[in-house]
Amino acid sequence: MQISLCKHHDSTIRKICVGGRHMSCFERKNKTVSFTKMSGQGNTFIVINDMFGTGNTYWPDLAALWCRSDEAIGADGLLVLEHSLVADFKMKIFNSDGSEAEMCGNGARCAARFAYEQGIAPPHMTMETMAGPIESFVTDGSVSVKLTDAPLPGDSLSVNVEGRGHLLYSIDSGVPHAVTFKDCVGEMSSQDIVNIGRLIRFHPVFKPAGTNVDFVEVVGPQVIRVRTYERGVESETKACGTGAVAAAIISHLRTHVGTPPIAVQMPGGILTVDFRKNGSLVKDIWLSGEVKSIYSGVL
Repeated sequence: MQISLCKHHDSTIRKICVGGRHMSCFERKNKTVSFTKMSGQGNTFIVINDMFGTGNTYWPDLAALWCRSDEAIGADGLLVLEHSLVADFKMKIFNSDGSEAEMCGNGARCAARFAYEQGIAPPHMTMETMAGPIESFVTDGSVSVKLTDAPLPGDSLSVNVEGRGHLLYSIDSGVPHAVTFKDCVGEMSSQDIVNIGRLIRFHPVFKPAGTNVDFVEVVGPQVIRVRTYERGVESETKACGTGAVAAAIISHLRTHVGTPPIAVQMPGGILTVDFRKNGSLVKDIWLSGEVKSIYSGVL
């Protein structure tokens, strides 16, 4: 997939080519798309304001193009903010492979700061997502988002990968996650995270949607260390908001980590997860941490 100039039109008309096929409805003469690259604990996103509606239906293809780090901007995903009838705005989430995600915790935090800085929403806002409405607070130092309620996880399951059993706890924290506890998570090689994570992510027990995979180590009271293989990115990311939430909830329920709030150490930084158990649900799930604007540009 590449961006090219169409030889059959004026050179100021830009088109997207996928496998040599022009997307004619994406033609735009003398028009550009402004973006901001943002980071939530190293989880990076390209964020676009489409509140007035361009009518573009090629966001999945553009996500796969623009998120490439070798030839393009490079990011874990693309966030598109659109008009909403039920919230301050709608957030569409596209993974770096072009697939659309129901929810992304760090993406929601980046979208919230972007919306506040762009004047789209006040510091206390609500965004519409495929997983449901998400509440957010933006302050000078951090951004907090309230995720949708999560059902309590069921019993653990053992999955055999390359001749070795892995005990997993499955939970939906907006998107599906499989949590597995390991010793010395920080010392695992990136290749091991990717190899084991990919095999679990595509394991038949999680078909057809697949799952994200979180490798978790209890460091001390109210502190865990987490590394995540992300579905859609198909690699380890420096941070994963819904992964931090999934790991914190499972750690609270299944280990001696203690009561929330729980500090989640990820390769890109520390996230804080707070929640409470209420019957068969986990409610008032708050994910907090720093968000940075890296740079802005025009495509």
